[in-house]
Amino acid sequence: MTIRLGLAGTGRIGTSHAETLKALPGVASVVVADADRERARTTATKLGVEFAPDIETLLAADIAGLVIATATDSHPELITKAVDRGIPVFCEKPVAADIAGTLEVIRHVENGSVPVQIGFQRRFDIGYAAARAAVAAGELGWLHTLRATTLDPAPPPAEYIPRSGGLFRDCGVHDFDIIRWVTGREVAEVFVLGGNRGERFFADAGDVDTAAVVMRMDDGALATVSLGRYNGAGYDVRLEVLGSRGNAVVGLDDRSPLRSVEPDYPASPYPAYPGFMERFRRAYTEELRIFLSVVTGETENPCEPIDALEAFYIAEACELSRRERRPVAVEEVRI
Repeated sequence: MTIRLGLAGTGRIGTSHAETLKALPGVASVVVADADRERARTTATKLGVEFAPDIETLLAADIAGLVIATATDSHPELITKAVDRGIPVFCEKPVAADIAGTLEVIRHVENGSVPVQIGFQRRFDIGYAAARAAVAAGELGWLHTLRATTLDPAPPPAEYIPRSGGLFRDCGVHDFDIIRWVTGREVAEVFVLGGNRGERFFADAGDVDTAAVVMRMDDGALATVSLGRYNGAGYDVRLEVLGSRGNAVVGLDDRSPLRSVEPDYPASPYPAYPGFMERFRRAYTEELRIFLSVVTGETENPCEPIDALEAFYIAEACELSRRERRPVAVEEVRI
């Protein structure tokens, strides 16, 4: 069986998703639309996919599933419109711009009959999956420490920052989700320090360009998350999972932007990852392949809106901790 899929949003990640979807076995055709009609038309022509002049036309195009890769503020409306039409949805995180909006979408989705899969691509990375399997099998013993890192090589454009939601909601939320997913535990409490040593536009937007997060898990394990926008060596995303019997490290390979100064340790001949698209290309493909299986009913939804909400709660607690310079229990920000 082959199906027709729709895609809303033809920016960088949307265009990449359209190209991936077109190549997946089981996809007969892809229809794309964007608020910028000419950008969508250009993308459709370039990729050899179908063009819809607007979202309403896209939703009425007899599509079996919808991939949403638009700006965050459009996610709630697009999700609910698709669900109301009985169209399964894949939506890039976040579900909405805030907790209240996320809860509203979740309530709406619960009354629908189709799945909504949220795009946390790290869940589909083979390294993170291997770490999760090792934890679940008890190979590491009981966990005592986790160290997560997400460091961008350069900051996003200045105009993006005021509408990004801030470092924790935009960037750290991936680490918060993957720590929950790998360990199977919840984050109980956070303490955060943030800094601004880069461009002024971060501080002007009330954001930070660097942060250190300390988290206490609900079983007593400790986790740290390092976040930054100025890692000139390259895109650095890793997770260390340390237990009483062993450890697992995700993201440590020949393209990791780490340079040892030990004289007997040779430098890697390979270039560092320049960004998230290159680092997680296989994971993005895998999560869309899984979405196709979700649409056809062969696979259960692997990442529901409630998962995005839990990661969002942690991000909210981090922002409150940064502002008030105190430990914050995640329960404190729950609605």
